[in-house]
Amino acid sequence: MPTLLLTGASRGIGRELLNQYKQDGWSVIAACRDPGAVGDIGADQVLPLEVTSEVSIKALKKTLGDTPVDVLWNNAGVYLDKGMNLSETAADLWSESFAVNTIAPLRIAHAFAANVAGSGKKTMAFTSSRMGSIGDLGGASSAYAYRSSKTALNMAAAILANDLRDRGVKTVVLHPGWVRTDMGGPSADIDTATSAGGMKKVVDNLTDAQSGGFFNYDGKTWPW
Repeated sequence: MPTLLLTGASRGIGRELLNQYKQDGWSVIAACRDPGAVGDIGADQVLPLEVTSEVSIKALKKTLGDTPVDVLWNNAGVYLDKGMNLSETAADLWSESFAVNTIAPLRIAHAFAANVAGSGKKTMAFTSSRMGSIGDLGGASSAYAYRSSKTALNMAAAILANDLRDRGVKTVVLHPGWVRTDMGGPSADIDTATSAGGMKKVVDNLTDAQSGGFFNYDGKTWPW
């Protein structure tokens, strides 16, 4: 039975990823800030993790030990400056955006690299956003913190792909689409089942040659 370690699993896209992997017979470990508050979300284990805390990451690593992790999916993220222009974007908001969206996923990836390398599927997935694409920037004039934190995540995940290639680990960065969630809003294009199902298909079929790539939920390649 393969194992998924998933952050941001309690709602939205993460919750649907959890459901779809469980339906496929996987063991799912959901990591979240307050396991007692999320209730029964259907995971095999719900373990505490404050993604911005090195102490908390190390505690989760100690709990899981050498458990093989076939797919490590860093899905947790924040969008704190939606609709804000540069003058409205305070320094602490920038810092929190980078702490959650960029630094945390890479610290978690580092902590569990051996678990992933020791598994059958050896894959790390990062939920990013097309809003982090410089090549697809268009006339954007807002969300400086969110966009730049996702751009930085994309770069870091691409570097990680090179670092882990010799250990057989693949990485992939994914745009989930514009999804009807609390973050995406009710007018978004697609539902969580479509988004999660599409991204899961990309991850399930990821090849060594695609490692380090940036893909849409439907498999389309996004420009960096």
